[in-house]
Amino acid sequence: MKVNMKMNTNTKVSTMKNLFRYPLALLAALLLPLLPYTVAFAGAPEEVIRLQQQWEQIRYNTPAEAREAQFERLLGEAQKSAAQYPTSAEVLIWQAIIESTYAGVKGGLGALSNVKNAKKTLEQALTIQPEALAGSAYISLGSLYYQVPGWPIGFGDDKKALELLRKGLAINPDGIDSNYFYGDYLYRKGDYAEAARVLHKAQQAAPRPGRKLADEGRRGEIDQLLEKIAAKRK
Repeated sequence: MKVNMKMNTNTKVSTMKNLFRYPLALLAALLLPLLPYTVAFAGAPEEVIRLQQQWEQIRYNTPAEAREAQFERLLGEAQKSAAQYPTSAEVLIWQAIIESTYAGVKGGLGALSNVKNAKKTLEQALTIQPEALAGSAYISLGSLYYQVPGWPIGFGDDKKALELLRKGLAINPDGIDSNYFYGDYLYRKGDYAEAARVLHKAQQAAPRPGRKLADEGRRGEIDQLLEKIAAKRK
């Protein structure tokens, strides 16, 4: 498989308005909560679940015009949670997911400060527990690296993105989010055949306990991306 590592900077700048329309996705989806969710939460504060559930409601059940204010509010709550649980990688991951999603809704280069904050928060989570939430810090951080413009505007780096995404996939090879973000990366690189294969694998991921809304939303995003790939391959 050959992957074109070049991406036009102008194209990346234009994607800032839609940054983390999925996370890491973190980024998505952010990104990004993954398959073994109930296991991942063992011993973690209930605050993580609360942040996750509010993110899902805003992301998938809130009118577009109201999302920016709601994500800004939720980010404030996440920051308070992180201050209360500074050694919880799970809380830090969700803070980063929320902030990067907020940046995407906010849009434009003015959102870069939020994206940079999310990057630092994910890096902090990785120093605490790299495999927290089934490696979602790797997936979320990787998705930031391939969506954000490169130097001198931002920190975007396609090679770094691929390295991080592969680390996340090594931890959670069958996850819906890990495969979605990798598929999105491949699509953006023009490797449509491999992107389609990975996205079909994402479609086959087992339902996540307590994540019906997020799963439905992600599957919808997978379908949309597969339609784009089909159009490109005609």
